[in-house]
This record gives sequence, C-alpha cells and structure tokens, in this order.
Amino acid sequence: MTLRDRSELAKAKRVVVKVGSSSISGQNANKIEFLVDALAKAHARGTEVILVTSGAIATALPLFDLDARPDDLAMVQALASVGQSKLIARYQDALDKYSIIVGQVLLTAGDFEVEETRKNAKATLDRLVKLRALPIVNENDTVATHEIKFGDNDRLAALVAVLVDADALVLLSDVDALYNMPPEKPGAKRIETVEFGQDLADVEIGGSSTQVGTGGAVTKVSAARVATEQGIAVLLTNTDQVSLALDGAEVGTWFEASVSK
Repeated sequence: MTLRDRSELAKAKRVVVKVGSSSISGQNANKIEFLVDALAKAHARGTEVILVTSGAIATALPLFDLDARPDDLAMVQALASVGQSKLIARYQDALDKYSIIVGQVLLTAGDFEVEETRKNAKATLDRLVKLRALPIVNENDTVATHEIKFGDNDRLAALVAVLVDADALVLLSDVDALYNMPPEKPGAKRIETVEFGQDLADVEIGGSSTQVGTGGAVTKVSAARVATEQGIAVLLTNTDQVSLALDGAEVGTWFEASVSK
C-alpha cells in the first residue's frame, strides 16, 4: 500500500531500513544495539523488516590501524571481506536476545539488471521475512567496484525497496532530516515534507562529510526519488530517532510517494 504520511509507518506491512557507515562505526559502533532494538520492536508487531547496512569497510579499518578508507581498490575490497563477517556477527549478537535470526544477502548492481538474479534475490528476501528472519543486505564490495568508487548504499536500499514491494523506505543518516542548506549553517531549516515531484532546486544539498561514508544528503534525495516514483514513501532521519520513525512520530523529512503506482 502507498502510505499517505509518516503516521502510517507503524502500520506498514513491509519496511526497508538503510543505515550508513558513520552511524554504526567508530564512536557510534554502540548504536548497532540501539538500531536493533528499534527493528526488533517493529518486527514484534508483525512488520516485515529488511535492513540495508553499510559499514563492512568501516568495521575493518581499526583492525588494520587505519583511520580512513584507503584509495587502493584491492585494499578496500580486502577490508570489505574482513569487515563484512564481523559486521554481520555484531548484528546477530545484538539480535540474539530477541531470538531473531539474521539472513545475509550480498548484492551487486548487476543483480538488478538480470531478470533471473533479480527474481532469485526477491524470492530469497521474501522467504526470509516469511521465516521471520531479518534479512541484512549489503553491497558485495569484494567484487563490485561501482559502490566503492563512486556509489552508495542509498541507491541499493531504494532498489531493494522496489524489488520487494515495500510500503516504505527509511533512510538513516547522521543528520536528523533534510534541511534547506547544510544544517551546520546559520539559518538552516528542516524540511518536514517533500511533495512528490517537488522541485528541490532551491535546496543546497551536500555530500558525505565523513571519512568512512560515501553518500550524504545528495544520494539520499536521489534514492528517495527512485523509491517514490514507484509508489514507495520515504522517511529520512537519523539513527537516534529510528524507533520514533518506525512508530510513526513526527520526525525527519517525509518524501511523498506517487499515487499512480
């Protein structure tokens, strides 16, 4: 169903939630449990939750005494290989108290372009949620160079939401909403709602400001456009407000979906 406003999020049948690297790594590594608590709460009331997570590379950085994402592609892919298993283990450890089983799903952009792999991915995700498992999706960074070089997981989350016919997409960031200019600037104002098709030309949208992330507001707005065009409403907020967001509270920025899909 197409949600009319954020208050209906609590009644959504299927929700895709995306969290970025900076929200769950480094000094924010302890926020994984906070995120999991919110997802488990929605899961308990019957919502089918699919998590799209970044953070594999960021998780591996301190293991090799690195402060920032390196430029060497082979090194980045090696870090992804090490970090992915540790990241999933951290999620499973946090979910054990809720007796929720994690299902890891690694995808590349090419998986969405080929009908057979697209159908297989959808079938796997559908079956995982029916089993009451929590699918955790990430870009397969060890073989996919696109995301590492210039992409992001915001677009992946939007494509997953479309693939599984989600009711809503929740994009979590280190900023609590979309603002008319970078929020650190004086006079920045939160945008509560973006109507479908609304021109955002007068909004100053920035990229990622962290050393571990690849996205930023610009990729989230782009991902929101992909989802809303397919009738999927989008809420943009920060990880600290994820529980409120999934409960339908008046937080973040709500992107209205097309009603024609």
